[in-house]
Amino acid sequence: MNIGIIGGLGPLATAYLMELVINMTKADSDQEHIPMVIYNQPGIPDRTAYILDNTKPNPVPEIVKAGNELKKLGIDTMAMPCITAHYFHSEIEEGIKDVKLINMISCTARYLYEKGVKCVGLTATTGTVKSGLFQRVMEEHGLKVILPDSDDQEKIMDIIYKNVKAGKKVNIEKFYGVSSDLREAGAEVIILGCTELSLIKRDYALPGGYIDAMEVLSREIILAAGKEVRPECSELITK
Repeated sequence: MNIGIIGGLGPLATAYLMELVINMTKADSDQEHIPMVIYNQPGIPDRTAYILDNTKPNPVPEIVKAGNELKKLGIDTMAMPCITAHYFHSEIEEGIKDVKLINMISCTARYLYEKGVKCVGLTATTGTVKSGLFQRVMEEHGLKVILPDSDDQEKIMDIIYKNVKAGKKVNIEKFYGVSSDLREAGAEVIILGCTELSLIKRDYALPGGYIDAMEVLSREIILAAGKEVRPECSELITK
């Protein structure tokens, strides 16, 4: 099965998703890996900007356009390496029609529930946080969600936009400071709930109690393609 990736949301996260899928797939040769078609469209309007202010350009038409280009190639299972874009998940799926658009947030909630986690801390864009998207899905699975306070949320946005998206080194001490506050508030596991934040796990040896939603998405892509996850990649909560 070919997997389609609606990419460019952002470009680094798209490249990292492909890398994750390759690294996490149980394969002993090139031929055993998963065929993927990536439509990298970085010109799609900013998702957070539109969620916070509907007078800004709407990203949905361009996302749907990218999905339909993938559909022309016969692809019927797709994924988006952008958590904030999942705010529009139903609208996008309806716009493309007759495709399975893997829902990263639902998959993450289900995985945490199955692992017996009761309380999570969320690090994500302000658009994702204010949309209540993560909170609603997590609560449907019986999970309590702890959010950063306003100062910590600003720090997370700085990391996402002024560090990762700007191609600069992450201020890891700032990130650990936010994590500490979330744990003090009761979070057992902290969700890297923005695909730019996934790059922190790639570049730093994070301590125990983190889960990267992008790794959850990669796992779902592998399973959807009928492949197996490497045993060493099957535990997604850091130890």
